Amino acid sequence: MRTLIGEAGGLRTPGPSAEAYAPANIALCKYWGKRDNELNLPVTASLSISLGRLGTRTRLTPRSGADDRITLNGDPVPADSVFARRLRTFLDPFRAGEAKAFEIETENTIPTAAGLASSASGYAALVMALDRLFGFNWSPAQCSIAARLGSGSACRSIGHGFYRWNRGEREDGMDSFAVPVDTPWPELRIGLLHISSGEKNISSRDAMKRTVETSPLYREWPGKVERDLPRLAEALADRNLHIAGAVSENNALSMHATSLGAWPPVLFWLPETVEKLHAVWQARADGLSVYATMDAGPNIKLLYEASAEPAIRERFPTLEPVSPFEEMPEKSPGAVSGSRVD
Repeated sequence: MRTLIGEAGGLRTPGPSAEAYAPANIALCKYWGKRDNELNLPVTASLSISLGRLGTRTRLTPRSGADDRITLNGDPVPADSVFARRLRTFLDPFRAGEAKAFEIETENTIPTAAGLASSASGYAALVMALDRLFGFNWSPAQCSIAARLGSGSACRSIGHGFYRWNRGEREDGMDSFAVPVDTPWPELRIGLLHISSGEKNISSRDAMKRTVETSPLYREWPGKVERDLPRLAEALADRNLHIAGAVSENNALSMHATSLGAWPPVLFWLPETVEKLHAVWQARADGLSVYATMDAGPNIKLLYEASAEPAIRERFPTLEPVSPFEEMPEKSPGAVSGSRVD
């Protein structure tokens, strides 16, 4: 982080306050496993889609005194909580002069720590608020790197649409950031099936580490991603739901299989997760073009096109649909045009 601050000309006097919004993102080709745990550097590249209006808005205000004051959805966050400790550590490089402490007001429109990527949108929003507060004028790549230091997948939440997180090769991680994939797909829908909004029994960070260290299945994972990424990128460019959905669903299930092979086993699914997956497969057998993906949690996300939504809602009445390319509350610094990923 200090490298990024240095590139911006050093720490300067902050403004009175700043706020930013960042969308949550769902990886269609997953990031699962780190080559550097401290810098959150991935073993493989990954590719995601944002969730538009579902994400995090954060307001950051310097305050007098020695202690930060943190609220989440209007409620005070205990100072000894994991959430608060991680946030304080992340903000430490920005404490100088009168900005020794901060008031952090965070509003999530997506459940926290439930496998719906709230940490990704949270750190991305915080980074963009910091950029505005201190006037760093970071580039999208720099914002992505800074967000990655808080939560790996946060680097893909600096803008809207499809993003590819490049693995990078450098040990300092300065070439590991997300870039936009300029293949808009207005008809694409992401449908959320909320199964549990409770906190997971193991964090994504710990689950990932255990999987890498103990699962004999993990050795096949990097090759799986290497094969899936180009197929997925081509399908997205062609707006081919059959291929994009199949690759995404298979990639997600393969990620969960590697975790189940860890010891002790890591299983995020609940009985209703299995029930809903069977319902998705039955819907597809009945002729509906719908596919499932999952991050590290019990909740399911469906991929389909707008024309299929009435039929899908009949089967899944609790579905929460998202239009990633239509529901953009704010054009954030990372939301710039990019080139097709080949």
